[in-house]
Amino acid sequence: MRNLTVTGLSLSQAQSISNLCNQKSIEIDNIIASINNTSSKITIDGKEVVVNEGTPMPSNIIELLKNKSRLHACQAFLMETIKEKDAALKSIKTKQVNVDNIEYPNTPDYKKFVELKPVDEEWGKLQLTDAEFNEFLEAESFASHIGKFIHNNGKLDLLRKELPKIEGLKWFEVEKDKKSPLIITKHHKAEDLYDLHEKLANEHRVYEQRVNYFKAKIKNLVTEENSRIARENSKMVEDTRVINEKLRADYNALLDIYSNNIRTATAKFEEDRQNEIKNVANLRIKVDTRFQSVVDELMIKEKE
Repeated sequence: MRNLTVTGLSLSQAQSISNLCNQKSIEIDNIIASINNTSSKITIDGKEVVVNEGTPMPSNIIELLKNKSRLHACQAFLMETIKEKDAALKSIKTKQVNVDNIEYPNTPDYKKFVELKPVDEEWGKLQLTDAEFNEFLEAESFASHIGKFIHNNGKLDLLRKELPKIEGLKWFEVEKDKKSPLIITKHHKAEDLYDLHEKLANEHRVYEQRVNYFKAKIKNLVTEENSRIARENSKMVEDTRVINEKLRADYNALLDIYSNNIRTATAKFEEDRQNEIKNVANLRIKVDTRFQSVVDELMIKEKE
């Protein structure tokens, strides 16, 4: 900073001297403004009256002009130096701390939990061996078709219900008012149909038992697998929670370090800035030798 040092004029002294320079310059301006080329007067009632006072060029005009120039130069020197000090203080006061060199911690890549989906009956069927699966299909088919034949309203059931109701002889109307006996022959006996029902029922039970066996096996396989999947999902949830908690704790620790670094850097910056403001505020104006005579003269004037 130009013309500022630890010794010299204070700002209040400089401002006071600058004001005196201005006042002195105005006084000289007034003298110069009063210079003219002529004077005039008039006689009224025998009495001479001055109309225009004559003020010829003073003999010390050169000295006056030089003195005015010295005053203005000194004032300009003082005001520029005051302005420079004010600008320096303003620049320091508006400084902002720079923390770009303090790196903000990266957000962790938190682990994502991918849930295993439960299995269904189709998965259970795939766990059977080829022989088991083929036997299951066969048993299911036999149980279905035999059951359909012998169960309520099945063909065998309907035949058994109908057989006792069949009459041995009916009359068939050949033409109007003329009938002929209709001989009905039964193909089956009730005991034969009963025996067939019992035989087929036993067959059906055997196949149905195998169907139920395979269905139970499939259901158990699905239940066991879904239990395993549930346990695996639960374990993965817990593992993911533990990992993410560790990541979050580490991240928060880094955030604390970052915040502390910011606070430390800000405090250090503010301390340095206040010291800089204090140092600049304590600077005084070093008067150049060319302006010293004016300053000395006006300092004496200021004390009077």
